[in-house]
Amino acid sequence: MDIALLTQMLLAALGAIALYTFIGFIPGTDETSVLVPVTLALVLAGTAPIVVLTFFIAAIVTLNLTNAIPTALVGLPGGVMSTPMMDDSLYLKSKGRAAETIKKMAAGSAVGTVIAIPVSLLLASLIAPYAETLRQYGSLLFVFGAVILALLGAHRLLALIAIIPMALLFQGLLALYRDQGVIPESGSISISFFLGITIGPLLVSLLGLLNKQARERLPLHSPTHIQISRRDLSGQSLSPNKVLTRDELGRTGLWSLLSTPLFFLSPVGLTFLLGNLARGGGKDRVKQANRGVSAMNGIAHATYLSGTIIPLLAIGLPLSPVSIGPAQALFSAPPVFTTTPEIVNIHSLLSTQQFVIAVVFGALLALVLTYIIAVRYSYQITRIVMQRISHEAVLGLFIGFILLLAYLDAGVMNIFGVLLVGVACGTLNKLGVSYGVQFMTLYASPWIVQNLL
Repeated sequence: MDIALLTQMLLAALGAIALYTFIGFIPGTDETSVLVPVTLALVLAGTAPIVVLTFFIAAIVTLNLTNAIPTALVGLPGGVMSTPMMDDSLYLKSKGRAAETIKKMAAGSAVGTVIAIPVSLLLASLIAPYAETLRQYGSLLFVFGAVILALLGAHRLLALIAIIPMALLFQGLLALYRDQGVIPESGSISISFFLGITIGPLLVSLLGLLNKQARERLPLHSPTHIQISRRDLSGQSLSPNKVLTRDELGRTGLWSLLSTPLFFLSPVGLTFLLGNLARGGGKDRVKQANRGVSAMNGIAHATYLSGTIIPLLAIGLPLSPVSIGPAQALFSAPPVFTTTPEIVNIHSLLSTQQFVIAVVFGALLALVLTYIIAVRYSYQITRIVMQRISHEAVLGLFIGFILLLAYLDAGVMNIFGVLLVGVACGTLNKLGVSYGVQFMTLYASPWIVQNLL
């Protein structure tokens, strides 16, 4: 590995840290919708695979940590993964402990990251001997994955019913494209549809504003005044051992360790479930909340990292909610990365040593810098983001970028195809069909149409 490549890795990691620090401080941003387009752009631009992996690992470590900070400072979830922390964060904020909460969140993130990386690499090495067998049943695994995620969700029957109609939608659009000569007979499109699923709920909400009656029924509120706590955001030790009590450190470490092998389950669901278990009982509500926020941040980092590292290193197929969601571009980004007819992606292009170097380099650099930023400069960054950066402008930028990628994939027709996918899947999402079920169905759709219909 030469100096030029190491320099690219360093710049990629620093770029990810800078970009996703500010994005993470914007309340309400979805992890998938802000990670996939940028990672995909790097892949399609011909960036070296080891640089792409370094960028992505740095990005998820940064985003997961900074997404939690608006929850503590202003009472708004930074992203989907910070939603489970809302109750504890709001309670601690009401007690004037916002600064302490941020430090415990950052320390919990550090513990989860440090535990998840070696355990994930070990689990990947144990699974790797069975990779070829798993690949042979890849399409069937996606079908089982869609069904399992549907059964694990809150609206089981609705999610199960939606699987076959969604499969027909995806394969029907591809058949139309082939019939019209938009793509060759042997061609396929997945990344555009994937991005359409990602922006679906936002697209449905935006289109709903064009309905006058629906618009008039929307509640009207006066401008929201947000008070940002800045007390004690500087000073004191940065060491997680000093920030967390022995009990908090032990619980965070234990549940981060236990969540890592569960990479095939929903990260949000695991954070909710295991985080509540880590909170424990007792009469002291403050202690419970402190245990909750630290453990949930550790679990969030552990599940995201394991959900990326294990499928990518061991198998090369996206067989987890994280790999089929935010990490999708690491597996499939045609024509650069493909999973069919053969696997040509980071799994096959990097040696195990290169893979480990990229993961450790990106994660540790992001963890150190973001940890310091979170503990020392949360107030200043939150103030700038809330006052100067438009949430709507950021979301509009990503929607425009997704439509551009749709055009590059298959022309004007595909823009409307992606809009159709977005409206259909966004509506299902609002009804209760999760992203995970929709993404799994996208990959399972060829097998479903060929074998079940």
